[in-house]
Amino acid sequence: MFIPIGQDNFIDRDRVVAISPADSSPSKRLRRDVAEKGQLIDATGGRKTRSMIIMDTGHVVLCSLQPETLRARLDQKERGERERPEFSRVEEPSET
Repeated sequence: MFIPIGQDNFIDRDRVVAISPADSSPSKRLRRDVAEKGQLIDATGGRKTRSMIIMDTGHVVLCSLQPETLRARLDQKERGERERPEFSRVEEPSET
């Protein structure tokens, strides 16, 4: 199952190992090391990097969404809920 990570990018939920905020020191070191290996994927679309998604393949995906937003999307898909809530149609009262 694929989840949206912003800017028309999607990742396979089953391959996600961890989600990390991009501004921590360990995340910055990981980003540098992975970039040297050629396994860094920038999916920010030119926006500020707010989170890093670590994949089981060793790749790291840079994302412009907050880690909390990504976690909520992962949880939502695990529960099998719809991407967006379905709203019921409200009918106008008829005049008699």
